[in-house]
Amino acid sequence: MALRFLDLTLGYGRHPAVHHLTADIAAGTLTALVGPNGGGKSTLLKGIIGALSPLGGRIDIHGLSRRDIAYLPQIAEIDRSFPISVFDLVSTGLWRRTGLFGGIGRADRAKISAALAAVGLTGFENRPIGTLSGGQMQRALFARLSLQDAKLVLLDEPFAAIDSRTTHDLMHMIEHWHAEGRTVLAVLHDLELVRRHFPQTLLLAREMIAFGPTAQVLTAENLFRARRMTEAFDPEADMCVREVA
Repeated sequence: MALRFLDLTLGYGRHPAVHHLTADIAAGTLTALVGPNGGGKSTLLKGIIGALSPLGGRIDIHGLSRRDIAYLPQIAEIDRSFPISVFDLVSTGLWRRTGLFGGIGRADRAKISAALAAVGLTGFENRPIGTLSGGQMQRALFARLSLQDAKLVLLDEPFAAIDSRTTHDLMHMIEHWHAEGRTVLAVLHDLELVRRHFPQTLLLAREMIAFGPTAQVLTAENLFRARRMTEAFDPEADMCVREVA
Protein backbone atom coordinates (compact mmCIF):
# COMPACT_ATOMS: atom_id res chain seq x y z
CA MET A 1 0.00 0.00 0.00
CA ALA A 2 1.03 3.60 -0.61
CA LEU A 3 -1.75 5.01 1.59
CA ARG A 4 -3.99 3.49 4.22
CA PHE A 5 -6.89 5.34 5.84
CA LEU A 6 -8.00 3.67 9.05
CA ASP A 7 -11.32 4.93 10.46
CA LEU A 8 -10.08 8.39 9.51
CA THR A 9 -11.97 11.52 10.56
CA LEU A 10 -10.72 14.96 9.53
CA GLY A 11 -12.36 18.29 10.11
CA TYR A 12 -12.30 21.87 11.26
CA GLY A 13 -13.64 22.66 14.70
CA ARG A 14 -16.35 20.31 15.94
CA HIS A 15 -17.68 19.01 12.62
CA PRO A 16 -15.91 16.43 10.44
CA ALA A 17 -15.32 17.02 6.75
CA VAL A 18 -14.12 13.43 6.25
CA HIS A 19 -16.00 10.94 8.36
CA HIS A 20 -14.74 7.46 9.39
CA LEU A 21 -12.92 6.72 6.14
CA THR A 22 -11.29 3.32 5.74
CA ALA A 23 -9.58 2.54 2.42
CA ASP A 24 -6.27 1.36 0.96
CA ILE A 25 -4.64 2.97 -2.06
CA ALA A 26 -2.06 0.70 -3.64
CA ALA A 27 1.33 1.94 -4.75
CA GLY A 28 1.57 2.84 -8.42
CA THR A 29 -2.15 3.41 -8.91
CA LEU A 30 -3.91 6.29 -10.65
CA THR A 31 -6.93 7.30 -8.57
CA ALA A 32 -9.55 10.01 -9.02
CA LEU A 33 -11.07 11.57 -5.89
CA VAL A 34 -14.55 12.81 -6.75
CA GLY A 35 -17.68 13.95 -4.99
CA PRO A 36 -19.91 16.96 -4.37
CA ASN A 37 -18.53 20.31 -3.27
CA GLY A 38 -17.95 20.25 0.46
CA GLY A 39 -17.55 16.49 0.44
CA GLY A 40 -14.09 16.50 2.03
CA LYS A 41 -11.85 15.92 -0.99
CA SER A 42 -9.42 18.80 -0.44
CA THR A 43 -9.51 18.14 3.29
CA LEU A 44 -8.34 14.58 2.69
CA LEU A 45 -5.32 15.78 0.71
CA LYS A 46 -4.43 18.23 3.47
CA GLY A 47 -4.57 15.36 5.93
CA ILE A 48 -2.21 13.27 3.80
CA ILE A 49 0.44 16.02 3.62
CA GLY A 50 0.17 16.64 7.36
CA ALA A 51 -1.38 20.11 7.16
CA LEU A 52 -4.41 18.85 9.09
CA SER A 53 -4.31 16.45 12.02
CA PRO A 54 -6.93 13.69 12.29
CA LEU A 55 -9.80 14.11 14.72
CA GLY A 56 -9.89 10.33 14.85
CA GLY A 57 -8.29 7.32 13.19
CA ARG A 58 -5.09 7.66 11.24
CA ILE A 59 -3.33 7.91 7.89
CA ASP A 60 -0.52 5.46 7.20
CA ILE A 61 1.96 6.36 4.46
CA HIS A 62 3.84 3.17 3.68
CA GLY A 63 7.53 3.34 2.84
CA LEU A 64 7.42 7.10 2.26
CA SER A 65 8.32 10.23 4.15
CA ARG A 66 6.55 13.55 3.75
CA ARG A 67 9.46 14.56 1.52
CA ASP A 68 8.41 11.87 -0.96
CA ILE A 69 5.06 13.60 -1.54
CA ALA A 70 4.42 16.23 -4.22
CA TYR A 71 1.31 18.32 -3.60
CA LEU A 72 -0.44 20.69 -5.99
CA PRO A 73 -3.02 22.86 -4.20
CA GLN A 74 -5.93 24.53 -5.91
CA ILE A 75 -4.63 27.32 -8.12
CA ALA A 76 -6.82 29.83 -6.24
CA GLU A 77 -4.70 29.19 -3.12
CA ILE A 78 -1.48 30.32 -4.83
CA ASP A 79 -0.39 33.96 -4.46
CA ARG A 80 0.44 34.98 -7.99
CA SER A 81 1.32 38.52 -6.93
CA PHE A 82 4.60 37.31 -5.41
CA PRO A 83 7.48 38.78 -7.46
CA ILE A 84 9.08 35.61 -8.80
CA SER A 85 9.93 34.49 -12.32
CA VAL A 86 8.71 31.32 -13.98
CA PHE A 87 12.24 29.91 -13.85
CA ASP A 88 12.57 30.57 -10.12
CA LEU A 89 9.13 29.09 -9.42
CA VAL A 90 9.94 25.88 -11.27
CA SER A 91 13.36 25.68 -9.62
CA THR A 92 11.69 25.27 -6.22
CA GLY A 93 10.91 21.73 -7.32
CA LEU A 94 14.58 20.97 -6.62
CA TRP A 95 14.50 22.15 -2.99
CA ARG A 96 14.16 18.62 -1.66
CA ARG A 97 17.62 17.85 -3.05
CA THR A 98 19.38 21.23 -2.94
CA GLY A 99 17.84 22.68 0.21
CA LEU A 100 16.16 26.06 0.51
CA PHE A 101 19.38 28.00 0.07
CA GLY A 102 21.26 25.53 -2.10
CA GLY A 103 22.83 26.74 -5.30
CA ILE A 104 21.60 25.82 -8.76
CA GLY A 105 24.35 24.51 -11.00
CA ARG A 106 24.54 23.92 -14.72
CA ALA A 107 23.01 20.44 -14.47
CA ASP A 108 20.10 21.79 -12.42
CA ARG A 109 19.48 24.57 -14.93
CA ALA A 110 19.34 21.96 -17.68
CA LYS A 111 16.74 20.02 -15.70
CA ILE A 112 14.65 23.15 -15.20
CA SER A 113 14.84 23.99 -18.90
CA ALA A 114 13.81 20.44 -19.80
CA ALA A 115 10.86 20.61 -17.37
CA LEU A 116 9.71 23.88 -18.94
CA ALA A 117 10.04 22.41 -22.42
CA ALA A 118 7.97 19.39 -21.37
CA VAL A 119 5.04 21.65 -20.46
CA GLY A 120 5.43 23.98 -23.46
CA LEU A 121 6.86 26.98 -21.60
CA THR A 122 10.24 27.38 -23.30
CA GLY A 123 10.86 31.11 -23.61
CA PHE A 124 8.81 31.96 -20.51
CA GLU A 125 11.73 31.60 -18.08
CA ASN A 126 12.05 35.29 -17.17
CA ARG A 127 8.38 36.21 -17.15
CA PRO A 128 6.86 37.10 -13.76
CA ILE A 129 4.29 34.52 -12.71
CA GLY A 130 1.72 37.29 -12.31
CA THR A 131 1.67 37.77 -16.09
CA LEU A 132 0.74 34.14 -16.83
CA SER A 133 -2.70 32.96 -17.84
CA GLY A 134 -4.38 30.31 -15.72
CA GLY A 135 -3.31 27.55 -18.08
CA GLN A 136 0.27 28.81 -18.29
CA MET A 137 0.50 28.99 -14.51
CA GLN A 138 -0.73 25.43 -14.18
CA ARG A 139 1.84 24.29 -16.73
CA ALA A 140 4.57 25.95 -14.65
CA LEU A 141 3.31 24.24 -11.51
CA PHE A 142 3.35 20.87 -13.27
CA ALA A 143 6.93 21.54 -14.35
CA ARG A 144 7.81 22.15 -10.70
CA LEU A 145 6.05 18.91 -9.72
CA SER A 146 8.04 16.94 -12.27
CA LEU A 147 11.32 18.18 -10.73
CA GLN A 148 10.26 16.99 -7.29
CA ASP A 149 10.53 13.41 -8.58
CA ALA A 150 8.06 12.29 -5.89
CA LYS A 151 6.71 8.79 -5.41
CA LEU A 152 3.27 10.08 -4.35
CA VAL A 153 1.62 12.93 -6.29
CA LEU A 154 -1.46 14.71 -4.91
CA LEU A 155 -3.37 17.04 -7.23
CA ASP A 156 -6.22 19.26 -6.03
CA GLU A 157 -8.44 20.23 -8.99
CA PRO A 158 -5.54 20.42 -11.47
CA PHE A 159 -7.81 21.22 -14.44
CA ALA A 160 -10.02 23.90 -12.88
CA ALA A 161 -10.52 26.95 -15.12
CA ILE A 162 -7.97 25.96 -17.77
CA ASP A 163 -8.41 25.39 -21.49
CA SER A 164 -8.93 22.00 -23.11
CA ARG A 165 -5.49 21.95 -24.79
CA THR A 166 -3.76 22.49 -21.44
CA THR A 167 -5.96 19.83 -19.84
CA HIS A 168 -4.97 17.37 -22.58
CA ASP A 169 -1.25 18.11 -22.22
CA LEU A 170 -1.24 17.92 -18.42
CA MET A 171 -3.32 14.74 -18.43
CA HIS A 172 -0.63 13.24 -20.64
CA MET A 173 1.96 14.13 -17.96
CA ILE A 174 -0.15 12.49 -15.25
CA GLU A 175 -0.41 9.31 -17.31
CA HIS A 176 3.35 9.39 -17.80
CA TRP A 177 3.88 9.62 -14.02
CA HIS A 178 1.54 6.67 -13.60
CA ALA A 179 3.47 4.67 -16.21
CA GLU A 180 6.65 5.37 -14.22
CA GLY A 181 5.09 3.64 -11.21
CA ARG A 182 4.23 6.73 -9.17
CA THR A 183 1.06 6.84 -7.10
CA VAL A 184 -1.25 9.65 -8.22
CA LEU A 185 -4.38 10.85 -6.39
CA ALA A 186 -6.28 13.70 -8.07
CA VAL A 187 -9.36 15.66 -7.02
CA LEU A 188 -11.52 16.06 -10.14
CA HIS A 189 -14.97 17.26 -11.14
CA ASP A 190 -15.10 16.25 -14.80
CA LEU A 191 -16.57 12.75 -14.56
CA GLU A 192 -16.16 12.05 -18.27
CA LEU A 193 -12.45 12.78 -18.00
CA VAL A 194 -12.31 10.47 -14.97
CA ARG A 195 -14.05 7.69 -16.90
CA ARG A 196 -11.61 8.04 -19.82
CA HIS A 197 -8.33 8.24 -17.94
CA PHE A 198 -8.55 7.04 -14.31
CA PRO A 199 -8.72 3.29 -13.62
CA GLN A 200 -10.00 3.66 -10.07
CA THR A 201 -12.08 6.22 -8.20
CA LEU A 202 -12.87 7.13 -4.62
CA LEU A 203 -16.30 8.76 -4.34
CA LEU A 204 -16.40 10.86 -1.18
CA ALA A 205 -19.31 12.79 0.32
CA ARG A 206 -17.91 13.27 3.81
CA GLU A 207 -18.24 9.50 4.04
CA MET A 208 -16.95 7.06 1.46
CA ILE A 209 -19.77 6.26 -0.95
CA ALA A 210 -17.78 3.84 -3.13
CA PHE A 211 -14.19 2.96 -3.99
CA GLY A 212 -12.85 0.73 -6.72
CA PRO A 213 -12.84 0.42 -10.52
CA THR A 214 -14.17 3.66 -11.96
CA ALA A 215 -17.00 2.11 -13.98
CA GLN A 216 -18.34 0.42 -10.83
CA VAL A 217 -18.03 3.56 -8.70
CA LEU A 218 -19.50 6.21 -11.01
CA THR A 219 -22.96 4.75 -11.26
CA ALA A 220 -26.13 6.85 -11.20
CA GLU A 221 -27.10 5.26 -7.88
CA ASN A 222 -23.79 6.09 -6.22
CA LEU A 223 -23.74 9.66 -7.55
CA PHE A 224 -27.31 10.23 -6.34
CA ARG A 225 -26.39 8.88 -2.92
CA ALA A 226 -23.36 11.17 -2.73
CA ARG A 227 -25.47 14.20 -3.56
CA ARG A 228 -28.05 13.26 -0.95
CA MET A 229 -25.36 12.79 1.70
CA THR A 230 -24.11 16.35 1.34
CA GLU A 231 -27.62 17.79 1.12
CA ALA A 232 -28.50 16.06 4.39
CA PHE A 233 -25.57 17.62 6.30
CA ASP A 234 -26.72 19.23 9.55
CA PRO A 235 -24.32 21.95 10.80
CA GLU A 236 -25.98 21.87 14.23
CA ALA A 237 -25.57 18.13 14.74
CA ASP A 238 -23.56 16.78 17.65
CA MET A 239 -20.04 15.58 16.98
CA CYS A 240 -20.12 11.92 16.00
CA VAL A 241 -18.39 9.51 18.37
CA ARG A 242 -18.11 5.92 17.20
CA GLU A 243 -18.81 3.42 19.94
CA VAL A 244 -16.22 0.71 20.49
CA ALA A 245 -17.72 -2.76 20.86
